[in-house]
Amino acid sequence: MRVITTILALLGLLGILAGGWVAWTFRDFDPKAAGVYWNMAKRLAETGNSADATVWKRRVADGLTFEEVDDSIQSVALAENIRDVGQLPLGEQVALMQGSDWRQLKIYLYCNPLTAAKMVEYSEAFAAYLPCRIALVEDDDGALWLYSLDMDMMIHGGKPLPPDLLEEALHVKEVILAILDGGAEGSF
Repeated sequence: MRVITTILALLGLLGILAGGWVAWTFRDFDPKAAGVYWNMAKRLAETGNSADATVWKRRVADGLTFEEVDDSIQSVALAENIRDVGQLPLGEQVALMQGSDWRQLKIYLYCNPLTAAKMVEYSEAFAAYLPCRIALVEDDDGALWLYSLDMDMMIHGGKPLPPDLLEEALHVKEVILAILDGGAEGSF
C-alpha cells in the first residue's frame, strides 16, 4: 500500500511541476490562448484530423445551389468591404484534367491589404496565412460546406497582438465569419 501511496504522491508532484512549468512558459501569452488550444485539442480528439481541428466550417442550407452560394459569398464579401484577390475553381480544373466530372470545389481569396501589411510587419510568418481563404466544397453526399482557417490561433494563440493590430485582426475575423454565415444561409 505504501508503494502505491508513494507513486501517487510522485505523480501529484509531477503534475504540480508540469502545471507550474506551463504557467511560467505561457505567462506572457494572450489570456485566450489556453482556450484556443483546448478547443483545437477537443476537435482533434473528436475528428482525429488535424485540418478539422484548425478550421471553421458551416454546412450550407439544404436547397441552395453551388451557384447561389457562390453569389452569396461574393455579395457578402462586397458588402463587408473586403478585397477579392482571387478565386480558384479547383473542382473545374480537376474535372478538366481527369476528363470526367468531379465534385464542385472553389477557393475564394480575400484580403484587407493594409491589415495584411501590418500582420507581416509584426511577424513575417503571418505571410503564410495570407490571404484569407474560404472554400466552398461539395462532399461525397452532394451537400455543400464552407470552410475557412480558424483565425483564433493566429489572433490569440501566442503573445498578445498590439492593440491596433488586434482590433484590425478581429475585424477581419468578423468579416470572414460573416461571409461563412451569409454563404451558408444564402444571404445576398
